[in-house]
Amino acid sequence: MGAHVSRNDFEWVLTEEPHASRRKIILEKYPEIKKLYGYDPMFKWVVLLMVLTQFAMLPIVQHMSWPVLLVVAYCFGGVINHSLMLAIHEIAHNLAFGHNRPLHNRLFGFFANLPIGIPISISFKKYHLEHHRYQGDEVIDVDLPTLVEAKLFCTTGGKLVWLILQPLFYSLRPLVVRPKPPNPLEVVNLIIQLFFDAIVVKLFGWKVLGYLLFGSFLSMGVHPVAGHFISEHYMFRKGFETYSYYGPLNWITFNVGYHNEHHDFPAVPGSRLPEVRRIAPEFYDNLPQHHSWSSVLYDFVMDPEIGPYARIKRKHAGLKT
Repeated sequence: MGAHVSRNDFEWVLTEEPHASRRKIILEKYPEIKKLYGYDPMFKWVVLLMVLTQFAMLPIVQHMSWPVLLVVAYCFGGVINHSLMLAIHEIAHNLAFGHNRPLHNRLFGFFANLPIGIPISISFKKYHLEHHRYQGDEVIDVDLPTLVEAKLFCTTGGKLVWLILQPLFYSLRPLVVRPKPPNPLEVVNLIIQLFFDAIVVKLFGWKVLGYLLFGSFLSMGVHPVAGHFISEHYMFRKGFETYSYYGPLNWITFNVGYHNEHHDFPAVPGSRLPEVRRIAPEFYDNLPQHHSWSSVLYDFVMDPEIGPYARIKRKHAGLKT
């Protein structure tokens, strides 16, 4: 299975997550950044175009063979679906219609969710906002791999398998580590998604639903756009827990690569995050950063110093140390 990772534990720290304090310092120097808060009025139209593109693909993929369908799902449909997942990330921060119209954001999240095939919009929001507030918390932050994952997938081959199965771990980990009772909107999300999936099967067949589902699955594993899952918070440089990527894949991922900027200013929509960096370059240009998400995936698998253990963790408040 290849080389064993050199780490046998996570990187435990006693410091608070860095973004709240940096946000305060930046705003003291550059209060004009607050003018970037709000929502992007073009965002909903971009998402609408992506969803309609997937709708238009359904009768086309209906007549493809399975091998061709899987290639199209990996190279095209999966990219759109992954971008829609990141649109749902924006919607979780109320950046589709603004904080004063939360229901509009939730309803639009249901719509953006349709081509993905499984209901994620409401559940993602429920856990993701805690990831921002309690980054690295051993109990609350479900973005962190579990100890079981770190122990099982600790070799070169194991890390590759872990990347392939990452969609399962990413989706199921919150239900195992920090289960929460479903809220009414999650039930609505589920019903709408199942109804849409049933319509797809009725009109086009199971193969077409497979195109949507496999596209979502494949694009979250060993895929260039999935590199952001690793690049964002895995510790490639000791002591640094959030990393930005400024390459071209930001164009199709709502600038999620500007991840330090996003955690510092989650109220700024992705389209304006480059402006945050432009205003305050001295806070970002000298931080470690990634230049290729594909290289991130390669290094994650091949470098024995990096693996599921390479995450900064903090003891949960109130627990005995």
